[in-house]
Amino acid sequence: MKVLVTGAKGFVGKNLCASLKNIQEGKDRRFPDLKIDAVYEYDIDSKPEELDVYCQDCDFVFNLAGVNRPKEQSEFMEGNFGFADTLLNTLKKHGNRCPVMLSSSQQASLTGRFGNSEYGRSKKAGEELFLDYERDFLKASRHSGLDPESHEIAEISDQVRDDGLRSRVLIYRFPNLFGKWCRPNYNSAVATFCNNIANDLPITVNDPSVELELLYIDDLVDEMIAALQGKEHRCEFDGLTVLPTPSHSGLDPESPKTIGRYCYVPTTHKATLGEIVDLLYRFAEQPKTLLIPEIPEGSFAKKLYSTYLSYLPKEKVAYPLKMNVDQRGSFTELVHLANCGQVSINISKPGITKGQHWHHTKWELFIVVKGHGLIQERKEETDEVIEFEVSGDNIQVVHMLPGYTHNIINLSDTEDLVTVMYCNEVFNPNKPDTYFDPV
Repeated sequence: MKVLVTGAKGFVGKNLCASLKNIQEGKDRRFPDLKIDAVYEYDIDSKPEELDVYCQDCDFVFNLAGVNRPKEQSEFMEGNFGFADTLLNTLKKHGNRCPVMLSSSQQASLTGRFGNSEYGRSKKAGEELFLDYERDFLKASRHSGLDPESHEIAEISDQVRDDGLRSRVLIYRFPNLFGKWCRPNYNSAVATFCNNIANDLPITVNDPSVELELLYIDDLVDEMIAALQGKEHRCEFDGLTVLPTPSHSGLDPESPKTIGRYCYVPTTHKATLGEIVDLLYRFAEQPKTLLIPEIPEGSFAKKLYSTYLSYLPKEKVAYPLKMNVDQRGSFTELVHLANCGQVSINISKPGITKGQHWHHTKWELFIVVKGHGLIQERKEETDEVIEFEVSGDNIQVVHMLPGYTHNIINLSDTEDLVTVMYCNEVFNPNKPDTYFDPV
């Protein structure tokens, strides 16, 4: 399959092209049945003749080209409608009936706060152009007697409409986008906030209660790969509300149900400007507090944290830690985890014994990653001692049990003993739960 991406140097384009190339080069092995032979990248600085060649040869088009911040309002229509018209006419010129995806916007709904959006009008005009293109193709197919199963109609998308013919266009109305490589101070509040907070620049939030619907770039790209395989999510829109409809992959061709004119990404998040900014400032404090906030799998916080990190300047990529050093070695806290304790690194000099204490409730994991040592634990009020010989050559985890006094001994005469330590709670000097008692 040969894929054309217009607007390839933009935010979505760069991320999509990177993912397509990973599949093409065998670096992303999640899609064994998807073979990509070429990724054609077209952008504003490309030559018109390149578009002509690409449109003749491609098997799928992602049209991400568009204008967001023109100098004149009239440029919206020229950039968003005009190029779409050029693209479709070039495909028609070569008789290329491959599927075409259009990147549109929620603003094309022309409802609510977008009711008077010139940008929205230009996107809506582009959508209508694509829908007309599809209707014209379907009419021509019926009149010409083309076999709906033929390669000429489509090899890739087996989207079944109620007339038995296949859909040619995939129109996505994207909400607010965020993720790595998004240009700050342009058309994304999240990108601007991430960039400015990461670089200690001021931000302006006029109304923290304003809620945004947000789509993470990796979720968007995942949907694009699904679309490439004919597995896009179809819908209709009621204003900004998504009304999911059957997709071709699960629709019986004999069913009276029709498939939506539009497509959507099923995974989005809603957050207020105040919530976004509060999270970002917490992320920015992490090198000082060591605290990594809760970032559950699939959560907005997890995606926002990854986005924030991508804007860090070089001088903030690395940061120092406080090493507690004495004649025995050192102890350094690495990270604190919200509600999940902390991770530290302990270095013991040759022949040194550390620990010799116990806890009521606190528990720890000791993981020796370098050196040769002995861990001893004795149950309080007994003579029962359990021992574990540990080595960086045979890495294992040893529990420090509540109610057991414990130590760790460096058995080497020459080599430091390096131990990664996890504790189920962050050290609280007001309630240390640590009591000296030799093993």
